[in-house]
Amino acid sequence: MIFICEKQKLLEGISIVQKAITGKTTMPILEGIYINASNSNITLIGSDIDVSIETKVDADILEEGKVVIDAKIFGEIIRKLPNSDIKIETLENDTIQITCEKSVFNLGYMKADEFPELPQLNQDMKIEVPQNILKNMIKSTTFAIAQDETRPILQGVLFEVKDKSLNLIALDGYRLALKKEYLDSDIDIEVVIPGKTLNEVSKILEDVDQNVQITFTNNHILFNLDKTKIISRLLEGKFVNYRSLLPQEHKISITVKKQELQNGIERASLMAKDGNNNLIKLDIEDEVIILSSNSQLGKVREEVNINLQGDKIQIAFNSRYLLDVLKSLDDEEVILEMTSSVTPCIIKGKMADNYRYLVLPVRVVR
Repeated sequence: MIFICEKQKLLEGISIVQKAITGKTTMPILEGIYINASNSNITLIGSDIDVSIETKVDADILEEGKVVIDAKIFGEIIRKLPNSDIKIETLENDTIQITCEKSVFNLGYMKADEFPELPQLNQDMKIEVPQNILKNMIKSTTFAIAQDETRPILQGVLFEVKDKSLNLIALDGYRLALKKEYLDSDIDIEVVIPGKTLNEVSKILEDVDQNVQITFTNNHILFNLDKTKIISRLLEGKFVNYRSLLPQEHKISITVKKQELQNGIERASLMAKDGNNNLIKLDIEDEVIILSSNSQLGKVREEVNINLQGDKIQIAFNSRYLLDVLKSLDDEEVILEMTSSVTPCIIKGKMADNYRYLVLPVRVVR
C-alpha cells in the first residue's frame, strides 16, 4: 500500500472516525483505524462494535492495500506533522512508513482482515432530513436522556416517524424533551438510538440544509452524509409511552421573555449549589416571578417580569433542569403551563409549536 494525501484532509478524516473508538474494548484491533487505499481515495473506519464511522478522504493511490493502525498514536503523529503532503507506505515486517517533508515515522500495523465488517443495511426503509434541522433536534433533546444505567432504554432517544412528522423524545424520570419537525415521508417507524451515538452524529453534522439520509433496520440505523457514514446499533426494548406523561390541561399559564428568565435562574442557581438538587423556589405573582434560593452559601432573590393567566403559585425546581431547557431554545418568549406545585410544568414556545418540555417540580417542606 502506498498513497499520498494532504495532511489537513487526512487529519479531518481521522478526527471523524476516532469518535467511534472508545478504547473500552477487549479486541485490540478495535483500538485501531482501518485504512483501505483503493481507486482515488482512502476509506477510514473506526468502530467499537456498537457504533462504526466510515469516511472517505481524497488521496493519490500509488499502490492499493489495507491496514489497521493504532488510532491514538496515528492521530498524534499526523496532527504534529508539517502542513504538507504525507506519504504512507507499507514495508516489510508489518510496519508502515509515514513521511512528511523531513519527518519519517515507522510504525507497526495490524492485519486488516481481522477488522470486523460493517453490518450490511437494506436501503428500503429510508428518510432524508436537512443536516441543520437534525443537528438542532439532537441538541434540543439529548440533554434529557437518563444517566442511570439501570434503565438502559432511557439512555437513548426515541426516533419516531409518524403522520409526516419526525419526533425525537428523551426523558429521564424528572424531565422530558420532545422536538418535532415536518417530514415528507409516509414511513411509520419508531426506534431507540443510544444518546451517545446521537451526540457523535451531531458533532459530524454541519449547519447546512443539505440532506442526511437515514436508513433503518431492526437492529441498526445508518446516517449517510455523502463521504461519511455512521452506523449504530439500536437499543432493544419498548420506550416509555411519552404521550401519557404530557398533561392535557393546565390552570396556570405564564408568558415570559426567555433570556430574562434564563439570566435570573442562572444567577439564583449560584446559591443553589449546596447539595445535589440545585433547588430554587419560584413565587409566581401577578406580574413577576420571584426567584429565590437559600443555602449555607447564602441567599439570593431575583425578579423577572411575566404575564400571568390563572392563580398565583409557589413552586420549586432543580435549576439545572430548567436551564437545560432554556439554553436549548432560540425563542424570544416562552410559555410555562402548570396546575399545582406538585404536578409537572410544561415549557413551550409562544410562537413555535414544534417542541414541548416537561419538568417535574421538587416537593418542598414549608
